[in-house]
Amino acid sequence: MKYLKMNNGFEIPSLGTGTNTFGKANKDFFGEINYDTKELLSAIDLGYRLIDTAIYYRNEAVIGKAVKESKINRKEFFITTKIPEKEEFSSTDTLVSQYIEQSLQNIDLEYIDLYLMHFPLETNEENIRVYRILESIVDQGLIKSIGVSNFNIEQLQYLIDHVRIKPVLNQFQSYPGKHQQHLIDFCNSNDIIPEAYHSIAKLSEEHKNILTEIGKKYNKTWSQVVLNYQVHQGMVVIPKSHNPKHQQENIDIFDFKLNEEDQHIIKHL
Repeated sequence: MKYLKMNNGFEIPSLGTGTNTFGKANKDFFGEINYDTKELLSAIDLGYRLIDTAIYYRNEAVIGKAVKESKINRKEFFITTKIPEKEEFSSTDTLVSQYIEQSLQNIDLEYIDLYLMHFPLETNEENIRVYRILESIVDQGLIKSIGVSNFNIEQLQYLIDHVRIKPVLNQFQSYPGKHQQHLIDFCNSNDIIPEAYHSIAKLSEEHKNILTEIGKKYNKTWSQVVLNYQVHQGMVVIPKSHNPKHQQENIDIFDFKLNEEDQHIIKHL
């Protein structure tokens, strides 16, 4: 596993797993929580240590349960969760504090490695208000690092200019056909790690065919090519699969490097 050092000195794995359908009936995002940890434990057995969840997913307790069941030292894991932007979660300081406390209780692992604002609120000032509460929880030692998700350049710059603790990471959609290169470059230039979600979930068939041809040179699949490209761009990636074969495939991306020509092709898809 490759690790990246964040701007606060802590390290984050370059690859982890998304979880928005884990621990739910029929693997359905809206399904009833059934606390099934089998597939998440499969990922952990394969070496996944970065686990990404959110209040919206309703399964924070499932992640904590899986970590405990793994019998692996908690310090080896990097757990991320997120607070929603909707009024019922973030409209008052009291609500924000209550939901952060609920996350800590649900995950039940002493501390949370990274807490993100899941989406920006309506104004920059509101973003600052919520973020400052996250800062106060960092001061208590219950959260190690804080950052944002789905913030654009303007929102991120305003945050950088007005907060005490610089965000360590910005999580956003990024995949061939929608790299969001300007946002990646902005994050890198400001020592904020760009983290991609939907890395392999939304590609067109045309792009998959191009990537498949590239993959043949390295004896890798099109999805492995995408994840390898993003990791070598300095990004964190969090692909999700319930299938142990695909979980293994997604984590098996650190033994090759795309040549410059192939990187150029992917970058300009």
